[in-house]
Formats: sequence, C-alpha cells, structure tokens
Amino acid sequence: MDAKPPETRPIVEARRHSADLVTLLKELQRAGRNAESVSLGAILDCVGRRSFAPFLLVAGLITLAPLIGDIPGVPTLMAGLVALSAGQLLLGRERIWLPAWLLARRAPRRRYVQALRWLERPASWLDRLLKPRLRRLTRPPAHLAVALTCLLIALAMPPMELIPFTANGAGLALTLFGLALFADDGLMALLGYLLTGTTLALVVMGLT
Repeated sequence: MDAKPPETRPIVEARRHSADLVTLLKELQRAGRNAESVSLGAILDCVGRRSFAPFLLVAGLITLAPLIGDIPGVPTLMAGLVALSAGQLLLGRERIWLPAWLLARRAPRRRYVQALRWLERPASWLDRLLKPRLRRLTRPPAHLAVALTCLLIALAMPPMELIPFTANGAGLALTLFGLALFADDGLMALLGYLLTGTTLALVVMGLT
C-alpha cells in the first residue's frame, strides 16, 4: 500500500463534508465547553485542520457573528488566520501550521456560544441551497484561485476595521469561499468572487 496516511495528505485534498452547516455550528459550540473561555486552537480542533475549508469557515463566521466579530481586533486576528493558511496552501505545504500565540487567543465562551446560536437560523436556510455544482470552481487547480483571493481579503481586512461594514463584507466573502469548499458548491465560490470585488472597491474608495 503506497497511499499516504490521513494526517499527511496534502491540504489541497479538502475532504467533502457530508454534514450540513447547522451540524457544523453545533460542533463548534462544543469547543472549550468545560472552560469560561474558548481558544482558537480548540475551535479549529472541532472542525479539523487537514483542509483549507474549516479555516475559511471559522474566520468568516467569527467575523460575521454578532458579539464577537464586532470586538476591535477580531477581524485582524481572523485575517492573520486566513493569510497564514492561504499562504501555506499556495506554497504547496502538506499541513497547515499556525503559531502557538495565535492558537492560544481566547474569547469568552458565553459570548461565543450565543453568537453561534444566532447563526443557526441563517445556516438552516443556507443548508437548503448548498449542493455540489460548478465543481470546476472548487476542485484543483481552482483551489489556488480561491486561496489567492482569500489572501487578498486577509491583507485588506486590517484597514477595513476603520471603514463601516466592509469587514462584514470580507467575513461574508470568506464564508462563501469556505462553503464552496465545504459543500463542493462552485456557485458559492462565484458569489464570493463577486462580493470580494465589491468589498475591495469600497475599501479603495473609503481610503481615497
């Protein structure tokens, strides 16, 4: 047998998830359940670290979530998560590495769980829309275009904290790309590209 064990499979081989988005949100709620705060490392452990999709979904959902995404510095923290993971994907690394200081960043668990529960209703609506389609926009080598676009979003996110609503647009774009890889849904990727262009245009106009 010459197949690689699961823990060494390249991160470009993002596994196709059979669970729906609501189930994923419930899994995320279990992170740090025996503590008063939850770390980013515990959150990522709930969804797995062997593919790019969980990183995008976590970053996008946290940026979008009320009570958490509005905390100053959170969009920039999520930008760091996306930039590091997307950069490593573009460099062809087999596993995504994140520094200990980033994984150790924590948020109050009560606020974290409240935000995820708030997201369950829109997630239920999204689950009815997601399905495999336009797969050329999600399968290799299209994953490189997704990673590059997400890297651009991450680099633009710090100044977005100064421009109202643009960070939310960035979070939604990251979520769309994460959903695209999560559900093998190229339509979500297409919407993500369109939203990215609109959001970056607003950032440029806001800074000039």
